[in-house]
Amino acid sequence: MRVVSGKYRGKILKEFELNSTKPTTDRVKESIFNLIQFDVVDAVVLDLFAGTGALGIEAISRGAKKTYLVDSNMQAIKIIKDNLNGIDGDYVVENTDYQTYLKTSKTKFDIVLLDPPYKTNFGLDAIRTLIEKDLINHGGIIIFETSEENNFDLNFEGFDIKKKKYGKIIVFKMVKC
Repeated sequence: MRVVSGKYRGKILKEFELNSTKPTTDRVKESIFNLIQFDVVDAVVLDLFAGTGALGIEAISRGAKKTYLVDSNMQAIKIIKDNLNGIDGDYVVENTDYQTYLKTSKTKFDIVLLDPPYKTNFGLDAIRTLIEKDLINHGGIIIFETSEENNFDLNFEGFDIKKKKYGKIIVFKMVKC
């Protein structure tokens, strides 16, 4: 796993094996960032369910103004911090569960990257909370990665939603109108 583009292109990122964690492949990560490539520079980004931090670090590498990397697993937090070694930028790493983080956050985000464990409804719950708490700026983007097995049909008022399939992975791009 590596940083695909930007200032830290080619940087190798550490991985780990947990049943609940599956890093986004470089191919899918590159596809996700192709969907938002013109929106990342100077954006405030949230990488929720950060895992290894690969998505958040990709955003930092591509010029995000500030990036928040959040995960509830202490091993993930250690890997994120290791992967951030040598990376300059304005970022915050938080070890907390997604519900607590979203319910207490006062930050409004331009881009939210959601890559929750696939066999859960955590992603849908996070999207609902982001909308209810009005944590997405106008024109802001939510990227939600999930498995085709989940077969989610997203329909949230006030969002333009597009769906792309990459093998067995589904990526939703939701833009706040």
